[in-house]
Amino acid sequence: MSRYRFVIVAAVLVVFVAVGAYLLFGNKSSGPQIVTINVTVTGGTSMKPPDLSAHHNDTVTINITSDTDGEVHLHGYDIAFEAKAGQVVSQTFKAVNTGDFPIEWESTSTELGHLIVNP
Repeated sequence: MSRYRFVIVAAVLVVFVAVGAYLLFGNKSSGPQIVTINVTVTGGTSMKPPDLSAHHNDTVTINITSDTDGEVHLHGYDIAFEAKAGQVVSQTFKAVNTGDFPIEWESTSTELGHLIVNP
């Protein structure tokens, strides 16, 4: 009976160590990534997807297609996308600022969405 108990204790210990290792090392980020986000703006009033995300130090490319001419402005990074109806306009930048940054249709100050940069 003591050998059976030893096997059970050893198996529980192996599972415990494996789960602990996964929790400690499995959720680690592999460092900065290259992130490309495609966005569609409709009528200068809405954006899909409305919420964009990246991590600190990622290299982010945002591609915007709009059905209307105008400026899409990413606050916190002070990046302007000069949209032309039916054309794709792109900006690439390093996500050095963390936080929640509004994206708006500049001429009307209409909020279209957000870029969330996580630490």
